[in-house]
This record gives sequence, C-alpha cells and structure tokens, in this order.
Amino acid sequence: MPFENMSPDARLAVAAAQAGAAVVRGMYGTTQAKYGKGGGDFATAADLEAERTIVDLIRTARPDDAVTGEESGRSGGDGTDRMWLVDPLCGTLNYAADTTLVAVNVALRVGSAVTAAASADPFAGEVFWTDGEGARVRRDGHDRDLVPSPASNLVDVHLDPPFPNAPGFRAAGLLGDAAFMERFRPRVVCTSLAVAWVAAGRRAAYVTDGHLNDSVHFTSGIALCRAAGCVVTGIRGQPLHTGPGGLVAAADHGTHAALLSIIGNQGKRGG
Repeated sequence: MPFENMSPDARLAVAAAQAGAAVVRGMYGTTQAKYGKGGGDFATAADLEAERTIVDLIRTARPDDAVTGEESGRSGGDGTDRMWLVDPLCGTLNYAADTTLVAVNVALRVGSAVTAAASADPFAGEVFWTDGEGARVRRDGHDRDLVPSPASNLVDVHLDPPFPNAPGFRAAGLLGDAAFMERFRPRVVCTSLAVAWVAAGRRAAYVTDGHLNDSVHFTSGIALCRAAGCVVTGIRGQPLHTGPGGLVAAADHGTHAALLSIIGNQGKRGG
C-alpha cells in the first residue's frame, strides 16, 4: 500500500508518531526534570511534551475516539471501540542517558484488531507503519516494504521487569544459554524500536516476558511484525495474549522454532 493510498487512520498514526518524534529530537541533550512513577521508573519532560503533542493531534482529528497514553492514562471515547495507544518515548532510560535508541509508538485498536500503527525513530528519521495489511518504512519521503530476514542472527531480548513467568522463564537466562549462543547473537536495546527491526529484517527475533495486550509499548511493533509476515506468538508458542503471555516475534518459522525449543528447555531446568 503506497503512502498516498493508506487509510486515513494509518496516515494519522504516522503523522502523530512523527510529531512526537520531532519533540523528542528537539529536546534531546537538554537538562530535563524527571517525574518519578515508582519502582525506579520515571518520565522526562520530553515524555510529557511528546505525549501532549500526539494526543492533541489525535483529539483534533478524532474527537470521539478513546486514547490511552503511557503518562496520562485513558481519556475520552466512552463506549467507543476505537482506542489509540500512545507511547511517547519508549526508551526513557536510554534517552535520559543521552542515548538515541528510542521509539515513539502510536497504534489504533478497533474492536480486537489493530488497524493502524506507527513506530518512529526520532534520530534515524524513519517511521515504520502499517495500515493493518502491508508494512513499510518511510524515510526522506520514500517508502519501502518491510521484509523480515533471519540472516543477522541477532535476537533482541527485553530485560526490564515485570517477569510474571519466572522462574520457569527468565529472558536474561537466554543470554547465557549455550544453545542460544550457538545459534544466535544477543542484543539488548531496551526499546520497542527493536520489535520494528524484526519486521524490517534488522533483527532475527525479539523476545520478552509480560502481558502485552493493549500495551502502549508493544502494540505498534507487534502490528508491524504481523503485517510484514513474521511469526508472532507468546513465549510458549501459544496465540498472543493468551496463557502465560510474553512475546516471541521471529523473522521466520525456523528462528521461531529454535527459540521456542531453547525457552522450553529453560523451563525444564527451572530458569
């Protein structure tokens, strides 16, 4: 689907992600207040300003829709089945440490289906997008299809809590697993931008624990991977958002099967 022919909702998701990315990029490297959220987590002024910018844009274009923002929670749209999920700065710890590995995520769920999603990289000038069917990356006004590939053998592993399936599964355990190291090479980016990279062929897979239904962090990346043709399941190979939860997003069936085997053996050893 060419950019100019995408659905109005997908166009709005892209515009909103790009607007948030512009805020994140513009505030990078400045001294910012931190707002604690408990458990060592915090938001920066850039998180808050990017979310305000994104939500205002969505509210103007779709006043009857509901919006859930990471920082502001749910607002509007009582009784609607249209929910926008907004993660204004995924990788806040990276950003606060002057590291540019971050993403801005915007997705629209209509009923049970994600019909539009965008994940913007503020510093590479890229926005990965899907209209629920095809998946593409837009850069410098040009779009390319996202084509998954296992060729890199790089698997990104998310290490931040919570870990609801421990001790039977610990994402950190993959990093030192002999079978994992024999086949793959680990990467720990600590931003959901890496999920989009699976769809783009820059990662062979992505693995995380957790219950991710309606996650502002992961919904966009999951939608991109599905639209690009990746293999996407929970950590035990079950349908996503069922059973133990978690996410294994892999470029192909071979990579997916290998990771499930390694994860299954970890469970037998008790983590």
